[in-house]
Amino acid sequence: MNMMYVLPEILVTLCLFLSCVDSRADDFLCSATDSKINAVQKYDFKTAPGEDALRQRIPSLFKNAAEQYTFLLKSAPASTSLFPRTTKNKTLQSVKMDDWTSGFFPGTLWYLFEGTQDSFWKEHAIRYTDALSGLRHFNAHHDVGFMTMSSYGHAWRLTRHPGADQLLRDAGNALGKRFNEKLGLIKSWNRMSYPVIIDNMMNLELLMWCAKNQGNSDLKRKAVSHATQTNRHHFRHNGSAYHIVDYNPKTGKIFQFVAGQGASADAPWARGQGWAIYGFAVMFRETGNPDFLKRAMTCADFCMNHPNMPADGVPYWDYEAPNIPNEERDASAAAVMANGLLMLSSLTPAPQSDTYRAFAVKQLTTLASPEYLADKNTNGGFLLKHSVGAKPQGVEIDVPLNYADYYFLEALLRLQSTTPHTFPEF
Repeated sequence: MNMMYVLPEILVTLCLFLSCVDSRADDFLCSATDSKINAVQKYDFKTAPGEDALRQRIPSLFKNAAEQYTFLLKSAPASTSLFPRTTKNKTLQSVKMDDWTSGFFPGTLWYLFEGTQDSFWKEHAIRYTDALSGLRHFNAHHDVGFMTMSSYGHAWRLTRHPGADQLLRDAGNALGKRFNEKLGLIKSWNRMSYPVIIDNMMNLELLMWCAKNQGNSDLKRKAVSHATQTNRHHFRHNGSAYHIVDYNPKTGKIFQFVAGQGASADAPWARGQGWAIYGFAVMFRETGNPDFLKRAMTCADFCMNHPNMPADGVPYWDYEAPNIPNEERDASAAAVMANGLLMLSSLTPAPQSDTYRAFAVKQLTTLASPEYLADKNTNGGFLLKHSVGAKPQGVEIDVPLNYADYYFLEALLRLQSTTPHTFPEF
């Protein structure tokens, strides 16, 4: 057992007794131990500093994005069975359907259609979405939520694409089969003992959608259970999330905390914190459970107030990476986090809502600057520069990533919504 990457089990019990308390969340939320479920209230929010200027740029940002992705489509593989993901040595790297990122390329095409209303993008989005039809009963790992909601979810939302809704219901049923009743959790991967990663919070939206849309109603129970157990066991006393918690499925106890894509087992991996903020905000929106809102807020406050958070709002790939400030930033982490903060801006009252919205606007303004937004016909056709996939594994360091583009465009559209906590309304 490598102590650099795994916390000794003797600390696990102590960690689970520590509760995360945040003064902002406690100001208006009930205690995290209170099981009362409240109706979700939509709060008004104020325009953030710099927001008007950023909003005025959104049409041109989508125009530029369309030009970039036109260039990307020309260099993409002829077969729609391969989905552009990143670049390596300035060469486009594409993945097959079973890769967790396969849905983000068609998802970005759907956002380009939504942002430009150009049917060209709808046609290509449908073509790449239909190429994912084999995901209908996919069960090899937990990321079927990422893969199908970013593709078929938008196909159904924007065009009522025939059969998209049934594919989502079938995919939700497949994901639900990874649920363990003893643990109350969905297994992420078929390795380790029973690994659960913070990213899995993002897959719960598929289960909640299915339960509301003529699918298996029991999927809601499984999603709520997973969120509840993740809230209890997946966070440090400072409010940050572990990347991987590995359980013993026989005893129900935690076997180990694992670093995964973080700098160490006890370091806050930046994109993982974004997944937590976004995922728990969605689960609060879907259930009204104040525990979930408190968790999203506490994690958001941890990130925004971390001493290693750069002034421009784009975090290093890990908030405690060993060589800060000489570490890579992660644009994908900023894009995901900005979406979560925009959701919180209409789920919380002032002054919290103002703080969250202002930080998200700052992040998006930075991502839309020349430092992160690629010049035309560069960066392999992707929009954003400077993302990090998995630095400890030596993979995708300071490169474009398809999910960075996807969540960047999502955040720009979400910024324009009067109810940012509900966008996109699948």
